[in-house]
Amino acid sequence: MLRTRVILASAAILALTPATPASAQLLQHKDLSLSIALTIATGAVDACKAMGYATSAVVVDRDGEVIVAMRADNAGPHTMENARRKAYTARSVRTSTAAYAKRFAENDPVVHQQVTLPNVIAIPGGLPIKVGDDVIGGAGASGSPGVDEPCVQAGLDKLADQLK
Repeated sequence: MLRTRVILASAAILALTPATPASAQLLQHKDLSLSIALTIATGAVDACKAMGYATSAVVVDRDGEVIVAMRADNAGPHTMENARRKAYTARSVRTSTAAYAKRFAENDPVVHQQVTLPNVIAIPGGLPIKVGDDVIGGAGASGSPGVDEPCVQAGLDKLADQLK
C-alpha cells in the first residue's frame, strides 16, 4: 500500500512539472549601471573641455535607451541629439561610428539603407561599450570637430578595468 502511494505521488509530481527542452537557458549578461554611464559621459565631456571644446555626451544601454545625457556649458543645441544618435548607432552596429562613416563614404549599400532608420547616423564620435565581445551599450560625443571619438575613448578608459 505504501509503495503504491509513493508511485502515485511521484507520478502526480511528474505530471504537474512543466516540460522544458533540455537546451532551454536563461540569457545572462552584464548591464551598464548609472554610475558607470555617468563616469563615461563625464570623462568624455571633461576630455573635450581640456582641449577647449564644449560638447555633449550620451551613454545608451544595450537596448539603445539613454542612461545619461549631458551637455557642457556653451555646447551647441544640436550636440545633444548628435551625441545620442552616435551612441545609439555605435551600440546598434557594434562598431565605432568612424568606421561606420567610412563605410558610408565608400558607398556601402547596406549602410546607405541603414542610415534611413530612425536614430542611425554615420558621423564619427560614437563607440560601442563592450565587455569582452558583448556590446552592452554605446557612448557618443558631439561638439568637438574631429576629436569626439578620442573624448569618448577617454571616458571609456576611466573604466577599462571594469569593462573586461
